[in-house]
This record gives sequence, structure tokens and C-alpha cells, in this order.
Amino acid sequence: MDQATLITFILYVIGILVIGIMMYRMTNNLSDYVLGGRKLRPGVAALSAGASDMSGWLLLGLPGAVYAAGLAEAWMAIGLSIGAYLNWQIVAKRLRVYTEVSNNSITIPDFLENRFKDNAHILRVISALVILLFFTFYTSSGMVAGAKLFEASFGLEYQTALWIGTIVVVSYTLLGGFLAVAWTDFLQGSLMFLALIVVPIIAMNQIGGWDAAVQAVGDINPGHLDMIEGVGILAIISSLAWGLGYFGQPHIIVRFMALRSPKDVPKARFIGTTWMVLGLYGAIFTGFVGLAFISSQDVSVLDEYGIAVVMDNGVQMLNDPEKIFIAFSQLLFHPVIAGILLAAILSAIMSTIDSQLLVSSSAVAEDFYKAIFRRAATDKELVWVGRIATLIIALIAAIIAMNPESTVLELVSYAWAGFGAAFGPTILLALFWKRFTRNGAFAGILAGALTVIVWGGFLSGGIFDLYEIAPGFLLNLIVAVAVSLTGKPSAGVESEYDEAIAKVNDV
Repeated sequence: MDQATLITFILYVIGILVIGIMMYRMTNNLSDYVLGGRKLRPGVAALSAGASDMSGWLLLGLPGAVYAAGLAEAWMAIGLSIGAYLNWQIVAKRLRVYTEVSNNSITIPDFLENRFKDNAHILRVISALVILLFFTFYTSSGMVAGAKLFEASFGLEYQTALWIGTIVVVSYTLLGGFLAVAWTDFLQGSLMFLALIVVPIIAMNQIGGWDAAVQAVGDINPGHLDMIEGVGILAIISSLAWGLGYFGQPHIIVRFMALRSPKDVPKARFIGTTWMVLGLYGAIFTGFVGLAFISSQDVSVLDEYGIAVVMDNGVQMLNDPEKIFIAFSQLLFHPVIAGILLAAILSAIMSTIDSQLLVSSSAVAEDFYKAIFRRAATDKELVWVGRIATLIIALIAAIIAMNPESTVLELVSYAWAGFGAAFGPTILLALFWKRFTRNGAFAGILAGALTVIVWGGFLSGGIFDLYEIAPGFLLNLIVAVAVSLTGKPSAGVESEYDEAIAKVNDV
């Protein structure tokens, strides 16, 4: 790596750690550590939600998928764009109001317990277990992305790169909690956005414009140009089904809960949706133009960065498509700009891992330690329990990520399906259906989570090639409604629902 690139990259990392130290001084209790005291401005909340959502797969996984399979992968971006907009439109305001009405709930398990007056803690425990299970895999995907970045940028061995990346992210999450995560996500989201707009435009100009890129890709594989022909209906449904996941992602919807006011939702929705749509299509064009660029240009310099280029049926290709953005940063830009672009990749990775670690640690501190084992725990004690949990979960995720053959997209897709199927219908029904019961919620969460585990882990071929979030979401919905209709919520639950909806309507 060029010295200027290295210095720029290191300065960025130091800046992120400084933010963590500053926010450490502002973190006094568990509400500050987990939810930032409900003080987020709409711009910060929107970019924080987007950055924590997109993760390393936006700059590595999605461009790599388009590079390898063509525009058929764009269906995923369409599904995600629709899902993200509906999440802001349908869920954000109600969840912000209802969580405050319902005993000022600060985590999703906390909200579900308070929403249904679940004194037996059944919902809190099952929710926390689902969070810990799937976030371990989700966090692991970020560790893989970080390892690929450090491996390609610094010429490190995969295992060494993995542990360096892990240390960087865990450090500032341990220090500053939610405020450090939110403000670094705001910075990182801005950097990711600029990178995804600039990189494909410059690459496209380098090879002669859009028409030249289309011609080059068509010469390699005409199927890469078609979103429909040769793409099965199950594949299209599976890609669109990614949008269902938004309603149940704890690290995203917690941003709604942290907004300073429900009145900020429309502004945050506009900022967040615009950021996401442009970012997603920037990632698609990065992968598409990348295929044309690598096949037609002299890219021998990539050997210096440990990015392998091979010949495939006479065409020059990257051995690992998920490194196309890293390759562009080294091929097209001045070393200082290259350092900034590599920092953008690290931003994407860190902005998701930190959020996932934070939600997981809050599940341990708030939903296990305080709720079950030590109800009299002090705020300071809970913050430190959360920090210790962050460290342990990060270590487990790093161990899972130690396989260098792991792909970012595969790990993300499994965890995304788990949360979407387990929590998506549950959150929607909790916010919109007065007759929803605790037993219905419990049965639905269990049905959704188990469907993803069995469908995604043990079944394959035919209908089982459908992305597991679709059957998991549907089964959760059916089971939750069916079980709820066999009972009735208490008068207290129904009156609180009426209070929350009245406040939503007054906003």
C-alpha cells in the first residue's frame, strides 16, 4: 500500500476512536448507552439507520454479486428500497410513540414485554435469544468483510486481518455506546454515499462511457444485461423478499425509537430513503462497470495488493468478485483518495457491526442480566455488563468468521432472514392490531425463527430454493394471528394500545 494511502486510512481510524472517547464522557446510564437518551436528530437517525443497515455488503457483497451474475441481482435492490421506505412510513412513528408510552421501552425485547404486560418474561427471553443467535452470524459477516479489506489493502494474512478489524470496531463501540455508534454512522454513511456515487462514474468514463460498458459486459455474457430472461420466478421473489426483512431488524428500528420526536419522522424518511436508493444503485453500477473495466484494462498492478486476477474462458476476471470496489480504489485514484475510499469500506463494515454489537449487548444487559438475574442492578453496572457482552459476542463472531472461504452476502442473507421472519410480523401486529396477544407473539416469533433455521439450513432444491425469509415471515404471521384469536388481551393491554394510537394520531 502507498504510504499516503496508509496515512489517510490510519487518520480516519484515529478519528473514529476519538469520537468513541468523546461519547464515553456523555454515556451515563443504560438508556444513553443503548438508545442515546432519545435525542437523535432526523438526519443523524436517517443516515445512522441506513449505514447500520447496509454494512460491508453494500460495497463488497452487492457489487460482487452484480459482477458475478449481472443485473438479475438488481431485484434485491428494488425489494430493499421498497422495504426501507415502508419501514419508515409504517413503523417509525408508531414505534417511536408506542415504546415511550409502554414504560419507556429501550430495546425490542423490552417493548414486547411491556406491550403485552408479560410478567413471566417469556417474550423478553425468546426475543433476546433470537437476537443473540442471528446477530452473531450477522456480526460475523462484517468481520469477514473487514478481513477482506485489510487483507487486500495491507497484504496481510486473512486471520491477522480479521483480528485487526475486530479490535478497531470493538474499541469504539465499547467506549461510547449508542451515541458513538450513531454519530460515527452519520459520518460513515456520508462517506459511503459519496464513494458509491463517485467510483462507478469515474470508472465508466475511463472505459468510454455507459454504452462502452454495456457493450463490454454483453460481449462477456449477454445474460448479464437482462433482469428477467433466464431469471426464475423463485429467484425474483427471493430477491424482492429481502424488503420484508426491514420490519424486524432490531439494529435498524431502534433508530426510530431514538428519534428526538415523532414529528421528525417525515424528514428522516426522506433523507434515509434518498440515501438508500442512490447508494444501492451506485453499488449495482460499481459491480456492472467493474466487470467491463477488469476485462478490458491493464490491472496487473492489483497483484501488489494481493487481489488475484485470473483468466476465465479467455476473459480477465477477479478471482474474488467481492473485492471489485477495493480494486477500483487502487486502480483509479490518487493514494490519498484511495485511503478515503478504503475508509469508506471500513465505514460500511463498522457502521453495521457496531450497531449489532450494541443491540446484542443490550439484550444481555437489559433482557437477561437485569430482567432475570439482578433487577436491582445500577445503571453503571448495566453499562459495564453491556460492554463485557460486546467483547464476548465480538470474539464468538470473529471465531465464526475465521473461515476465509466465507462470503459476506451468504452470512448477511441468513441473519437478515432470521430477524425479518422472527420479528417482522410481530412488530407490525404489535403496532397495528389491538387483539394481538402475548401467546400469539411468542408462537409467531418461534415459528418464524425455526422456519429460517430449518428451511435455510437443512432443505434445498425446488421450492426450498426460495429465500427463507418469505416462508418464515408468512408462517409467523399465520401462527401469530391464529394463536391470538384463541385468547384475548387484558384490559390494561388494550387501554395502553388505545393511548398509544391516540398519541400517534395527535402527532
